[in-house]
Amino acid sequence: MNLEDIYANVEHRDIGSTTGAQTLSHGRDERKDLKHRGSRCLVLISVGLGVICVLLLVSIILLYITITAERDMIKSYKNTVEEFNQTINSLQHNHTDLTQKNLELETRVNDLTAEKKQRIFNCLNKKGLVNLFMSTELKSWSDSRQYCRDRGADLVIINTEEKQRFISSLVKERVWIGLSDTENEGNMKWVDNSPLTQGFWFKGEPNNGYNEDCIELNYNREEAGWSPLNSWNDDSCSVKKRGICEK
Repeated sequence: MNLEDIYANVEHRDIGSTTGAQTLSHGRDERKDLKHRGSRCLVLISVGLGVICVLLLVSIILLYITITAERDMIKSYKNTVEEFNQTINSLQHNHTDLTQKNLELETRVNDLTAEKKQRIFNCLNKKGLVNLFMSTELKSWSDSRQYCRDRGADLVIINTEEKQRFISSLVKERVWIGLSDTENEGNMKWVDNSPLTQGFWFKGEPNNGYNEDCIELNYNREEAGWSPLNSWNDDSCSVKKRGICEK
């Protein structure tokens, strides 16, 4: 082996050694890089898991708040419905009580009115001014007259302004009086056959509409033109109403 070969050999070993050292160094760098990248991935995964946990926690808290709010709302709604039902029941009870009290008051007023009428009748009867009573049943004019006659009376004759005012102040309904023209159309007579000399007709009456031959006293105080001295009306004799009897 000559000298050149020896140098070449040595040189080749130096180059191999250098290349091996570089390869070893490069491997270490790759391992460090892999380790570094692994650490970064682990950090990212940890952060991601942390964010997911936070989001799940927030979602659970929001869900709990929502469920609690809905539960409170349902409870409040139930309480409101119960209070509303209680209010309705209370109002219904109060309405029933008021209706009952109103009926009692109406009955009491009617009783007092009837009692007042009776006292007036009794007072007038004692003075010999009038002897009146009302029939208790709704009847035609002729049946009302028979009702009176069965009790020793007849339908009332009204031949004075004082008597007309008095009877008008007492009645609260349409009532038969003892006047008709059933025997001779247009010739009004009282039940004692005496002719009519003074009438207390409502405006436009008598009009003899639909064979209206019997006379009623109209109590409608709210009707235009009505007054105690303008309240008579002719009506069909078959219409049923109470009659005023006079002994």
